[in-house]
Amino acid sequence: MTEERPPKAASASLWEREDAVAGVAEALDALCVDRSSSGSLLVVRGEAGFGKTALLAETRRMAEARECVVWQARGGETLKSVPFNVVRQLLQPALISLMPEETREYLGDWYDIAGPALGITEPGERQADPQGVCDGLVAAVRRLAKRDWPLVLLIDDAHWADQETLRWLAAFAERLDDLSVLIVVARRPGEVSGESARYLDAIAATAGPPITVLESLTPKATAGLTRATLGPHADGAFCREVWAVTDGNPYETVELLAKVKDSGLAPIEDSAAELRELNRSARGGGLVARLDDLGFEATRFAWAAAILSTGISVNLVAKLATMSREEAARCAELLRTARILTAPDPAASQAGAGELEFVHPLIATAVYDSIPGGVRTAMHGIAAQVVTDSGLGAASASRHLLQVHPDDDQELVEQLREAAREHLSIGAPDAARRCLERALLEPPLAETHARVLYELGCATLLTAPATTIGHLQTALGMPGLDGHARVDAVFRLSQALTHNDQLEEAVRTVEAEAARHEPGAARMRLQAVQFMWEGIYAGEGTSPGRSERLAALAGTCVGRDNSERALLILRGFDAMTHGENAEEVVELCDRALVNGRLAPGLGWTDTEWGLEILMMLASSYAYTDRLDRAESLYNEALRAYVSAGWSGGHLSLAHAYIGLGHRRRGRLREAEISLRESLRLAERVGRGLPLYWSATCNLVDTLLARGHVDEAWSIAEQYGFAPPYPSTIVLPDPRCVRGRLLLAVGRTKDGINELEQAAKAATVRGHHNPVLVPWAVDLARALAVEDPTRAAQLASDARRQAEHFGTDTAIGEALRCAASLETGQRAVRLAAQAVAYLESSPCQYEHAAARVEYGIAARSVAEINRGLTLARSCGADGLVTQAREVLETGRGLR
Repeated sequence: MTEERPPKAASASLWEREDAVAGVAEALDALCVDRSSSGSLLVVRGEAGFGKTALLAETRRMAEARECVVWQARGGETLKSVPFNVVRQLLQPALISLMPEETREYLGDWYDIAGPALGITEPGERQADPQGVCDGLVAAVRRLAKRDWPLVLLIDDAHWADQETLRWLAAFAERLDDLSVLIVVARRPGEVSGESARYLDAIAATAGPPITVLESLTPKATAGLTRATLGPHADGAFCREVWAVTDGNPYETVELLAKVKDSGLAPIEDSAAELRELNRSARGGGLVARLDDLGFEATRFAWAAAILSTGISVNLVAKLATMSREEAARCAELLRTARILTAPDPAASQAGAGELEFVHPLIATAVYDSIPGGVRTAMHGIAAQVVTDSGLGAASASRHLLQVHPDDDQELVEQLREAAREHLSIGAPDAARRCLERALLEPPLAETHARVLYELGCATLLTAPATTIGHLQTALGMPGLDGHARVDAVFRLSQALTHNDQLEEAVRTVEAEAARHEPGAARMRLQAVQFMWEGIYAGEGTSPGRSERLAALAGTCVGRDNSERALLILRGFDAMTHGENAEEVVELCDRALVNGRLAPGLGWTDTEWGLEILMMLASSYAYTDRLDRAESLYNEALRAYVSAGWSGGHLSLAHAYIGLGHRRRGRLREAEISLRESLRLAERVGRGLPLYWSATCNLVDTLLARGHVDEAWSIAEQYGFAPPYPSTIVLPDPRCVRGRLLLAVGRTKDGINELEQAAKAATVRGHHNPVLVPWAVDLARALAVEDPTRAAQLASDARRQAEHFGTDTAIGEALRCAASLETGQRAVRLAAQAVAYLESSPCQYEHAAARVEYGIAARSVAEINRGLTLARSCGADGLVTQAREVLETGRGLR
């Protein structure tokens, strides 16, 4: 009988892995064609000991034979809580090869964002945005990969990779089309849950060919491996028993055969009965017995190595195991001889990997699990001290601190709080959360407990609003949180409630806290926050007489501090939505600025007030025809978020409002680009949130303005732009936009009903700004045929409100509507008046529409052509088509 052999120069663990090796070879050949080759991802899945590591080693050998650059990393069972651990390992070869100034040059703007996560620069003062750090790492690896073509990334034991690395890898894997990189990921099935499992599923979904699943060895392959190891004289019964006792597990087969060879056991049928006992000594209790045979000192050395898991050196283990350097060296040699520890593979080892590693993760797990509970806990405590003493910081020690039993240790509480701050500063809020949750178990002293809960709430604000609510409510119910910290905690709680779609409760929370304070700065801040949440609430008014009380309070403000400035902004926004005089709105907003700029502490990345109030300020300018000021603020927001690496919800909103600015200005193509980017970013944060509605609503509105009705409907269907609407207001009003969309696709009755609902909602809120909530003009046009009397009344009311508001855009749009309901010379006169107003407006799309409509009413080729030119510059394709059709027909034109 002949047996299949593994590839030449490959590990014995590669028996029956020919298809997997061939798949890797094919991917490597495709990678090496030229620099334009698309990247690819291979996922290898198999149970423990099934040869995943051996396949990656063979991949490395083949890649290097093709002169590829190889970066390699692996997850660790006890290292899952260490953020960015695996991605740091992966990038070490590239980072070590660069001088610091070269690294900064390669990473560019991403250096300060991704650098702290990679450990190559100190973090900034602000809490890093996790999504921004992830994007920074994607950009960093892309830039470094282009330098090192052809590049192969090998990630072993991905099921034990830290969550932050998996998030990066899932994002990076989506962007391989234009990057010549081969990624090979090896993992066990199962093993993980929650976010890590979701990221692993996303990674697998991007893999090109089907996932490679490694199976156990067949009896035939086991026999071939046995004879290749022990000699061709090994008889069939012995080979079958090797397969039976190992269940075809390649690693266990290799280990068992090594023990047979070491013991001198003859590979004959009479010896087969001894195989089961030999195999038992390689796993679980048998491995523990082997350690016992080596002596207590060697066992303690192995325990300390398992506690460290990575960076294992004789000196470090000696400190942890409290033994002399000489004794530690002797134990290390014993464990190497026993095939428990080995020297790292020089080709695959990373900087700082240490002098030793376990022969296989199965052995590391068995040794770690064999440590008595109390001893293991104590050793983790010692390891934390060793790491701290070495100057690596609280974050590095935290994985050990997490394993220590609670013991009312206040020093431990402070270490964990410091570790949490360090984790937050590099964009690892989940790691910070674990540290603070563990600190609560200690527990903290009464006077500290509330602050730890507050810090925990701050750590989870961006990732888990519902969890944040519980932590902050508990903290506020305890003593120890006073002064500015308490006010800030209430504000953050209200933010979490708002993000969790509990806006009414957010208002009540702030209102109740404000009532506890005497008049002063704290109370004024809380009152401003209450007015802010009420101002963006889309439902019924949360408190009677709100606008009157806000006007009275703002009337006492001159902008002495940020609380007064916030109240001025809120009053301006309230006046704008109610359609009060636009000049007065602008004057209120201007008073909230300092020399025409945002005041210190009231910037886009400042956390004391949040972004909502600044968006209200910019929107007040946008809807009062002060688009230059609005766009300046929107662009400032974008620059601030990009510079700070905030690429989650904040950046999505910035792009949405830049799109709104373009839309108001009449730059429809640019608006569409910005809004599609906003929607892409919003998708990553999660559907249903206010920012998601902002992106979708504005994109639909812009596509309708462009005349791309089918595409607008497709976006609405794809992204759920339909009732129920969010509890926060969205600009422009989504009911009005959806009503206009329904009319555009021919669903006239549904469109009229939607606009009627928009009217009711606007009336309840007192929103009478005819540009912000333009239901009246849209409904008037829709009712022109079936109910001309009501249509005329609506148009008249809209004109009256527009004149009261006083902007050229509002009056011009009301006149356009009125003209559309008339015929003959009256229609011409109204259309001419609309053009006159909109010519002075910054809103060029509306001006273009008015020009075309006036030209048609006046039968003027010159006016239609002027409108056509404007429409082309705006990107209003539907308006262009309308004008061309009239010009081509030519009947009655002069």
